[in-house]
Amino acid sequence: MHTPQVTVEIAGQLGISPEEFDKICQLMGRTPNFTELSVYSVMWSEHCSYKNSILQLKTLPKAGKNVMAGAGEEGAGLMDIGDGLAVAFKMESHNHPSAIEPYQGAATGVGGIHRDIFSLGARPIAALDSLRFGDPASPKTRHLVKGVVKGIGNYGNAFGVPTVGGEVYFDPCYNTNPLVNAMSVGIVEHGKAASSGAKGVGNPVFIMGAATGKDGIHGATFASEDISEDSQEKLPSVQVGDPFTEKLILEATLEIIGTGTVVACQDMGAAGITCSTSEMAAKGELGMEVWLDKVPMRQPNMVPFEILLSESQERMLFVVEKGTEAQIEAICAKWDLPCAQIGVLTDSGLLRYHFHGEVVAEIDAQSLVLGGGAPVYVREQKVPAYFEKIAAFDPASIAIPDQLEPVVKALVSLPSLASKKWIVEQYDSMVGTANITTNAPSDAAVVRIKGTNKALVLSADCNSRFVHANPEQGAMLAVAECARNLVCAGGTPIGVTNCLNFGNPYNPEVYFQFAQAIKGMGAACLKFDTPVTGGNVSFYNQSEDGPVFPTPTIGMVGVLEDAAGGSMSMNFKQAGDELILLGRLMDDFGSATYLYQHLGVALSPAPYVNLDEESALQKTVLGLIGSKAIRSAHDVSDGGLMLSLLESGFSSGMGFAVSNPTGIRKDAFWLGESGGRVVVSVPAGDTDAVMSMAGSMGVPAVVLGKVTPGNIEVDGETWSEIGDFQALYDSALERALGLK
Repeated sequence: MHTPQVTVEIAGQLGISPEEFDKICQLMGRTPNFTELSVYSVMWSEHCSYKNSILQLKTLPKAGKNVMAGAGEEGAGLMDIGDGLAVAFKMESHNHPSAIEPYQGAATGVGGIHRDIFSLGARPIAALDSLRFGDPASPKTRHLVKGVVKGIGNYGNAFGVPTVGGEVYFDPCYNTNPLVNAMSVGIVEHGKAASSGAKGVGNPVFIMGAATGKDGIHGATFASEDISEDSQEKLPSVQVGDPFTEKLILEATLEIIGTGTVVACQDMGAAGITCSTSEMAAKGELGMEVWLDKVPMRQPNMVPFEILLSESQERMLFVVEKGTEAQIEAICAKWDLPCAQIGVLTDSGLLRYHFHGEVVAEIDAQSLVLGGGAPVYVREQKVPAYFEKIAAFDPASIAIPDQLEPVVKALVSLPSLASKKWIVEQYDSMVGTANITTNAPSDAAVVRIKGTNKALVLSADCNSRFVHANPEQGAMLAVAECARNLVCAGGTPIGVTNCLNFGNPYNPEVYFQFAQAIKGMGAACLKFDTPVTGGNVSFYNQSEDGPVFPTPTIGMVGVLEDAAGGSMSMNFKQAGDELILLGRLMDDFGSATYLYQHLGVALSPAPYVNLDEESALQKTVLGLIGSKAIRSAHDVSDGGLMLSLLESGFSSGMGFAVSNPTGIRKDAFWLGESGGRVVVSVPAGDTDAVMSMAGSMGVPAVVLGKVTPGNIEVDGETWSEIGDFQALYDSALERALGLK
């Protein structure tokens, strides 16, 4: 087959540097042909190889008593949760595709992360998402929001897995680069999980699922470059999803794995057939003969590099025991899914791709993958110049407002703080009937594990403004808030996945942010005993306007042993209950929403965080929940203490009468966003016991006031009723997006 002569210039067009091109020639002992170079271009892209991030990622804690499959070992993390069960979970990004085609970009992100879970043999039972958009008044942002939300909702609802939690932020730094991070969580019995490492020379290799087309070609390369005015021309790099086919593939995959004949299984995500064949072969230290002309195709005249690099969705690759081919074909026929044997395992260590009898590419599998021949880099770091302005911030320069109520009404009307009801109502949170927090709002999603008394407790969090102000401290706060959310819902945190969204790694200031965020994340995960089981790095979230805020999103999983009686909600239960603030009293409003969005102070220090204090607080809250000493628990985070009180009142229609018992300035006390604080409501007669328990754990505690039937009183001032605040809170997002 005729292929163009490969040059350094062609390599550059495929995203391969001259140095990398030389290394490829050395590894192969010759100049690669165009198909081979195309394979290297996707496998050595940042998206597949983690070449600019892996050395930092290796510093994160990965070991833990419950870890069954750690970071990099399989397509998702796997942790023991007792009762002969394990939880599989992972988070990934689909930022670049969503920036140019929001509906399909988001939909295929959801589909891809679910495949990572069921390729392990686990049935997905819950989904979460973390979304970042630009200015909601911008027509582009409104287009992106509508497309992304509809894509997530339509795919997830049709696939039949509930979206149970997540977060949505708006900031101008995301005007060009929205962030779409999707998380999937599933359950599998011990001994029934599948692996992705190929074994057994002579075993057949099957492709199953949708036919292969030209959508998504070079999607991995596209995800490894900045968004620019030319990015719309990369629309063919965006895949097209089909949730109904995915549902069939889920059932067929679990049935095939259940036969016990599967040697290895992997979904086809980034880089398609290229990635799945090379990673499976390299992991098993084997080779593979692959016949590309046997791949079911939906478009005529596809050439080898298109077949190899296509990222068409809803496809799986299986290695099965020789002699069981008919059994696999029968299961696929039952579910009306195309399947074909496209290869066989060899002991050569080489990937040989054939097309109509001709070898069109021959590559050493190990040379393609992370840990093998893929390049690894350490990039230059530089302290960001804007840090000087943060250091110069003077809290005394901020005038204390005469009236706090108008400020609070303005805050509850901000899209980032206000209710996400308009978004949530487009997601089916009840499909599968396992979500038990739909009618009892909680800091984290609580999803029952059917057939047991247990539930999973799930959260996804990151305040990127904090990370921008101090990457190490901000990442600590992200992990701490995730853990605090789980604890406030009654769960014990066990593990973390992440989605690390940053700008261009060749920018020294961006790489400094990345390295420092990894440092903070690692320290917090060690403190909370939540090993990192895997995740995703998304660099190049940067445009001509500059990089997005560093956004290391944390997805955390916890376990609630008694799903029926051990969970805790955030809503107030009874008028007259006393309100207690647990945690340090802080004269701190650094990087708070109040400063940043209400007053327009762009740069101020990150909020206070102390991991030892945070750990003590969380143990105290779990103890209080376990002893039935409290009626509600809600952490203090975005919007500060005042928003926490309001949110606890909204779902019950109850208000509060509270006062600042300190000399701390009132805007810092009520609106500061320091970590390590939780508000609990307590039956009036039990206040002393709660205060005593907190004191025994070394956790500061102060009585703020009482729950009321609906009126609000703050520092002796009578405010509007709780319903007035809720009306603003519930309608703000739709008003900001021009929907009302």
